[in-house]
Amino acid sequence: MIKTENLSKSFNSVQALKNVKLHVKKGSIYGLLGTNGAGKTTLLKLLAGIYKPSNGTITINEQPSYENTAVKKQVVLIPDVTYFLPHSSIKQMGDFYQHFYPTWNQEKFERLESIFNIDPNKKIHRLSKGMKRQVAFWLALSIMPDILILDEPIDGLDPVMRQKVKSLLFQDVAERQLTILISSHNLREIEDLCDHVGIMDHGKLIIEKELDNLKSDTHKVQVAFSSDEQEQEIESQLRVLYKEKRGSVTLFIVKGTEHKIKQTIYRKNPILFDLLPLTLEEIFIYEMGDIGYDIEKKLL
Repeated sequence: MIKTENLSKSFNSVQALKNVKLHVKKGSIYGLLGTNGAGKTTLLKLLAGIYKPSNGTITINEQPSYENTAVKKQVVLIPDVTYFLPHSSIKQMGDFYQHFYPTWNQEKFERLESIFNIDPNKKIHRLSKGMKRQVAFWLALSIMPDILILDEPIDGLDPVMRQKVKSLLFQDVAERQLTILISSHNLREIEDLCDHVGIMDHGKLIIEKELDNLKSDTHKVQVAFSSDEQEQEIESQLRVLYKEKRGSVTLFIVKGTEHKIKQTIYRKNPILFDLLPLTLEEIFIYEMGDIGYDIEKKLL
């Protein structure tokens, strides 16, 4: 569905993206994670056809996205900072989009009015930040795109509206195989939404996995042994991302399969052993620490 090969983008002397290889399957919800300045927004704008690649290729349904009208009619981007025509109403913006998107669904637009509960004749510039974000989703979903690209999409939405928006997104994914690409700092929301995850750092895509596989590959271990020598042997045999001593109990964050970790630890007859699940937020922190990102390593 979406594919990039050796994708790079430079702004004068600054290289924002470096040889990014990305794959997003049709009907999936792909979460793009990374620290500030990692290149997430640049990548999203390249995929939407706003920026031209410096090097490499982007294809959507096997067609290039930049300056390709047919492809752009299938793609909608909701940016971090929403923009609407000055002094336009919601209805006027809907009329405006109808001229550019042949997939515009007026019936859906009218149906969504009852969900967002905003008067379509209201001037958008007079609405709050959260209501403007709702309008952006209202218009985007009415376009019925094949691909929806979201940059910090839930910023400004209250908890009730967040749940409504998530339900609408899930519905379109299930009913018509909508493909969604989301960049967000709210990893708890990403975890609820996404089935695939990509982690970026300094313009590179360092990890791309199914969320379930990513979670199954990183574990939190609490263990206690009768001697320090046993603990040191275990540590040398596992790929440890983080270690913390809590009295007689040691906490490890470990890369590897659950089977291998259990097998390695049980050989040393631990006094205490617990294998605990990690949140996506915790996985992200320890993955970034593993590649040398300067963060304070602590459990969230």
